Amino acid sequence: EVQLVESGGGLVQPGGSLRLSCAASGFTFSLYDMSWVRQAPGKGLEWVSGISRTGKITNYADSVKGRFTISRDNAKDTLYLQMNNLKPEDTAVYYCTKAGQRGQGTQVTVSS
Repeated sequence: EVQLVESGGGLVQPGGSLRLSCAASGFTFSLYDMSWVRQAPGKGLEWVSGISRTGKITNYADSVKGRFTISRDNAKDTLYLQMNNLKPEDTAVYYCTKAGQRGQGTQVTVSS
């Protein structure tokens, strides 16, 4: 059974940082491209960032480029999202995804 378990969310002030993690199990993690998506209150899912199987290729939405960094540790079956210089508009539930599947998400709230 595929499991994706996100963690690391919380309440942070504008300009602050958070590091999200996604622990994967039930599949061969190193064989899949992975992504982060988010859903803000009252809005649809928004793709945030993606990373190739080896981690050599990364992509970002324009809204987070230069502030967020995606990475992975295939030895630990874990995906990460380092988020710096957070803005109120980054407030959302963040999900890691694999081939259309996603976990339960972790809430990120950016507010003073």
